[in-house]
Amino acid sequence: MKTIATLTMNPTIDVSYDVGKVRHTHKMRTDNEHYAPGGGGINVARVFARLGGHARCFYLSGGATGPALDGLIDLHQLVRTRIAIAGPTRVAADVLEHDTGKEYRFTPAGPHVSEAEWQDCLDQLAEADCDVMVLSGSLPPGVPDDYYARVSRMMRQRGSQVVLDSSGKALAAGIAEGGLLLIKPSQGELQQYVGRKLEDVAAIGNAAMEIVESGKARLVAVTMGHEGAVLARAGGPVFLPALKIDAASAVGAGDSFVAAMVHALCRGDDELQAFRRGMAAGSAAVLRAGTDLARPADIERMLERIAPL
Repeated sequence: MKTIATLTMNPTIDVSYDVGKVRHTHKMRTDNEHYAPGGGGINVARVFARLGGHARCFYLSGGATGPALDGLIDLHQLVRTRIAIAGPTRVAADVLEHDTGKEYRFTPAGPHVSEAEWQDCLDQLAEADCDVMVLSGSLPPGVPDDYYARVSRMMRQRGSQVVLDSSGKALAAGIAEGGLLLIKPSQGELQQYVGRKLEDVAAIGNAAMEIVESGKARLVAVTMGHEGAVLARAGGPVFLPALKIDAASAVGAGDSFVAAMVHALCRGDDELQAFRRGMAAGSAAVLRAGTDLARPADIERMLERIAPL
């Protein structure tokens, strides 16, 4: 079984609450309070470890909230390398309104990271020993747009494969660098990258195949929310429709997808089976409200409902 490391440049302390009704001005009493370590790479590591894999988390942590994030990661028994920064780790809130079933999500931009701090992170990543490096999540203020591209170049030179799940300029720079095992944009993120509207499965498949055929990435998995997902690969694009389920939360669905797909690839599954497992994990993640992410038993249940490819 191959090992992975994950990089989370802009982690979060994810706090979730339930409330009867969201109202302005009034103090709203909450229940079902829950705290979890979050951010793309940390979420991927959480699910990857649940599936039986070995993952090391590299992440930035600082300020008064930094030790709280460190403690939450330790509660999940994840192997970690903390890169100290001065700015406080951000706190993101997820609020479920019982009266309507609607979910409200509040996510800060994150702390400013100095050049010395992001350079320290690069130096520590130079010692990373893994088969696959997963670069996931947004870049905080102060970090250059091509940061994931720099990390990708360094890791590939050391013999690691690289997975990229980001957006905007960070995604574009990472794709431009090339040599990626997998990228996982959403439909909206892929549209932003190609600069045109992608209105149907065929258009999404064609755009994703352009990346594969250019040699920038071996696999491109495009998630489309309640519509499903497309996988572009050398053998051509394939589409899987979304399962019809009652979604309780959208938190962590994409990260769960990446974790399960990468786990399957690391244990030797072919790319189509890995894609199916990614779909199952994304579906499993939305079954539960809050920030719990996909659970193995739920993934297996969802997998039984996904058509073979």
